[in-house]
Amino acid sequence: MIKTTTIPGLAFAVQVEEVNQRDASGGYLCYLASLYRLDAKTSERHLIRRSRIPGAADEMRHKIQRDGIEAFHRFRDTA
Repeated sequence: MIKTTTIPGLAFAVQVEEVNQRDASGGYLCYLASLYRLDAKTSERHLIRRSRIPGAADEMRHKIQRDGIEAFHRFRDTA
């Protein structure tokens, strides 16, 4: 399953993409959360951060929505 959330901004948009597969009992087979910056003119995606920790996409999404551009700078500086 792939879940994509786009958070619009003034200079660029941020896209959070979450991929996960579960087995029959509900356990994770794989999980990957990716955070991209979307170029407003060309629609190119530039990878900012990836995580394999389940629930990371929700955390990234919350930080971007709460802190805006400051969260983006923190993600970029720690990658």
